[in-house]
Amino acid sequence: MTYYETWIDNSENVKDQTSYTQYINAYYSLERDAYEKILSNYPDNKEFTSGKATDLAKKLGFNASTMDIFVGFLDGIKSSLNTDIDVESVNDETDIDLDINYEKLFYNMRDAKATWLFKLPAWKKVLAEDKIAEITREYREANIAHSTKIGRNDPCTCGSGKKYKNCCGKKA
Repeated sequence: MTYYETWIDNSENVKDQTSYTQYINAYYSLERDAYEKILSNYPDNKEFTSGKATDLAKKLGFNASTMDIFVGFLDGIKSSLNTDIDVESVNDETDIDLDINYEKLFYNMRDAKATWLFKLPAWKKVLAEDKIAEITREYREANIAHSTKIGRNDPCTCGSGKKYKNCCGKKA
C-alpha cells in the first residue's frame, strides 16, 4: 500500500472513532508545525520546501511512521502550489519542490476554516498586514450568501411600486 493509499484509508474511513480522532489530531499538529517552519523561515525556506520526500518530511517534523501523514500534508498544500505534484505516487525517494503561492495558500487556509493555520504569527513574516486584510476581505466577499428569493416586504418585481406582499405576492 502506498503512503497516499494509507493516508486516504486512515483519513476517510472511520473504523474506530477513537483511532480516527487520534490520527486526525496528529495530522493537525504535524501540519501546523510544518507550516510554522516553512513560514517562519521565509524567504530563505528552501531547505523546508524542497528535497527527497523522506529528507523533507524529517525537516518538517514527520518521521518514518508518519510518512502517510506527510503525504496528506502534500495533498492539502498541492492546490496552493505553482507547480503540480503527484501525491499518489510519492515514495521515499521522490524529489519534491514546493513552489508555494503564499497568497493562495492563505486564502485556501481561510477557505478550509483552518484557524490554527491562517492565524499563525509567522504569516506576518510572509504577507504584509494590508495583504492579509485584502485576502480576508476577498474570502469573505466570495462567501457571502446570496438569495434570489423575493422577500415579502421587497418592492414587487412587476414595477408597480407596491410591496410584493400587497401585489403579486397575494396571488402566489
